[in-house]
Amino acid sequence: MAGKHKERIGRVVSDKMEKTVVVAVEVFKHHPLYHKTIKKTVNYKVHDEKKESKVGDVVRIIETRPLSRDKKWRLAEIIQKGEVVEVKPQEIT
Repeated sequence: MAGKHKERIGRVVSDKMEKTVVVAVEVFKHHPLYHKTIKKTVNYKVHDEKKESKVGDVVRIIETRPLSRDKKWRLAEIIQKGEVVEVKPQEIT
């Protein structure tokens, strides 16, 4: 039964929670009637035990047992570190 877990690759969009990050995964589906590709973004709450991922990182997540009501995924690895540019309010205007 080992190796049957689902895997997804997505981008971290939020890391404000304790030991939890939100990962956005883009899913492409083919419409059966209109034969167009539809892009849908799905957000997953992912368990990040060591708090090592930040906003903008590209990560690989793997399905696991339910850890809470919403968390059923855990962080497998960070594929690419993202760059987050901080903008001060004075620089906007």
